[in-house]
Amino acid sequence: MKEDSAPSCAAGSGDGQFDLHGQAPVVEISNLWTKFGRTVVHQDLNLEIERGEILSIVGGSGTGKTVLLRQMLGLEHPARGCVKVFGEDINQASSAQLQQLRNHWGMLFQEGALYSALNVFDNVAQPMRELRVLPEELIRDTVLLKMNMVGLGPEHALKMPSDLSGGMVKRVALARALALEPKLLFLDEPTAGLDPDLSESFVSLIQSLHRELGLTVVMVTHDLDTLFALSTRIAVLAEKHVIALGPTSEVIKVDHPFIKQFFLGDRGKRALAVLDESKAEKETEK
Repeated sequence: MKEDSAPSCAAGSGDGQFDLHGQAPVVEISNLWTKFGRTVVHQDLNLEIERGEILSIVGGSGTGKTVLLRQMLGLEHPARGCVKVFGEDINQASSAQLQQLRNHWGMLFQEGALYSALNVFDNVAQPMRELRVLPEELIRDTVLLKMNMVGLGPEHALKMPSDLSGGMVKRVALARALALEPKLLFLDEPTAGLDPDLSESFVSLIQSLHRELGLTVVMVTHDLDTLFALSTRIAVLAEKHVIALGPTSEVIKVDHPFIKQFFLGDRGKRALAVLDESKAEKETEK
């Protein structure tokens, strides 16, 4: 394996002036290698995420889906290669630059990751208080606004995480992820643990927020209903790199064992049938 053949990143601006509104991809991953000991998880992996899309990452166990997400967040570093977010190489960014970058994205973790000792209000307020530049009155108004955006009334503000249902935990975590008006939203298994009705409701919420806020969304999910309902494009990880990238209708036609098993098995066929029915209903409503 010629690991040293992968080029490094072209230099970013380094001045904290991130490319938040330009035409370049929001995330650019090039020639990425990920290794754990002698095990190579990613090899020369390339991926670009365009502004305004919902890009879903899928793959079998051990393909490094969540690892790739964590590398985009700067929480893990690849053995080699380049990860740019808003035009900045996050592996070369200083701590101050990385913190500035993090102010422009939000993250919804699989289990919500709420602070158990803080109530709903303080969980949502936490990113704003970390900035230490906003008056408490503005923080209060913003928290209530974000809660309202995700369908939570002010009567829930003083509840503790232990008092919340799984669906409410997800909504509080989403409100917190949106607290700093991010341009980019990361979702790790957003509907995991939710029953079908709650899952469908949460998917509708994400669709509305994506449309109204103009978000770029990067999602890791194994749930086919969520995948088909939300994705603009799908990136399939297998054989240590992206083997397929495109809209659902194109990806499911790729001749690869994992794609056939994942998308065209019984679960996949049922999810596609539901998606087709939903599209037909929308066309009828027009």
